[in-house]
Amino acid sequence: MNHLRGLSRRTALVSLAGGALAAATTARASAAGRHPGRTVRFATFNASLNRATQGTLVKDLSTPDNAQARNAAETIQRVDPDVLLINEFDHDEQGAAVGLFLRNYLAVGQNGARPVRYPYRFAAPVNTGVATGVDLDGKNGAVTTPGSDAYGQDAFGYGWFPGQYGMVVLSKYPIDTRAVRTFRHFLWRDMPGNVMPEGYYSDEARAILRLSSKSHWDVPVRIGHDTVHFLVSHPTPPTFDGPEDRNGRRNHDEIRLWADYIGGRRRSAYLYDDRGRRGGLRPGARFVIAGDLNADPYDGDSYDHAVRQLLEHPAVCLPARPPASAGGVEAARSQGGANASHTGNPAYDTADFGDGEPGNLRVDHVIPSKGLAPGANGVFWPTSGDPLYRLTGDGTTVPTSDHRLVWQDVRPL
Repeated sequence: MNHLRGLSRRTALVSLAGGALAAATTARASAAGRHPGRTVRFATFNASLNRATQGTLVKDLSTPDNAQARNAAETIQRVDPDVLLINEFDHDEQGAAVGLFLRNYLAVGQNGARPVRYPYRFAAPVNTGVATGVDLDGKNGAVTTPGSDAYGQDAFGYGWFPGQYGMVVLSKYPIDTRAVRTFRHFLWRDMPGNVMPEGYYSDEARAILRLSSKSHWDVPVRIGHDTVHFLVSHPTPPTFDGPEDRNGRRNHDEIRLWADYIGGRRRSAYLYDDRGRRGGLRPGARFVIAGDLNADPYDGDSYDHAVRQLLEHPAVCLPARPPASAGGVEAARSQGGANASHTGNPAYDTADFGDGEPGNLRVDHVIPSKGLAPGANGVFWPTSGDPLYRLTGDGTTVPTSDHRLVWQDVRPL
């Protein structure tokens, strides 16, 4: 699963540093050589297009000159995915922010990159910033006024207002919107054998606490005569808690939802979506699981190596090598600190968290199923000698996001 794992981090840098432009140009070269209708590029990008107050993202995107949004758009244009999940994109009920980003940023060539157009989209409400009316953290009563950390701790998913840290799917291929399934309201307690911490939540909290910190979406994408289910989510980080490890445990079970969903009828029978339909994906259906899963298979604070539930699942078909970059190796070497003690190979890192704990990690994933032949892939993380390094930075400044866009080409068999 991790073919460079046996190399030292310094040796890995040498093995990947054959060209300073590799991380930035591989995506563009591969995109140009694709055969339309046969190979499809799926991607995930935590673009950090979240804001501290409701409505601010709409305001920022209403003109074409927001620097961070331009950087995010250029990153997407350089890789040119066909089907894309954007995490941390504030949701508004009118869909105004998505429309503005498409029109003012993606449809405009950024710094010489070609515009990219997505005629199909899907966005829906999420649990972040939605008040529970219950004192979830047991600290200061039920906080019901948005706009504070205390409010966020008592929301169904951490957020200062409803829709913060939302997500959106963009696609060049038709989305079967009537067949989309969402699992926003599924209760954590209804997952058999869940790892909810014992004794932490009150009975009142356990009775209403939803599993998904944002939401889980099954978005069917029509690719010619084939359907590929884009299974997307953004589990809570397994940190910012205490010895009860409530966030680590929730992250584990948010990831487990997809493992059960693709695990066959008996394993998925307990699941119910927001329309009341029960069960998971039919056996043999093609899918791609994507998102900032906030879980590294080797390092970081995950509960019981949570993402291995997917990476080692019998229904998936992993590529010969995970998406990689030379920029991730360079960053781990130059930053040092916690990165030096990691087990996983830095070539596969997807998030730049600096030299302190937990260091840089592989937390953003694009995982194809059997029935899809995996092809080229990558992590958009240019090295310091690349002109596009300005889009990612050195970890001390964040011109776009602390996460990197991750992409995987697949071909339906």
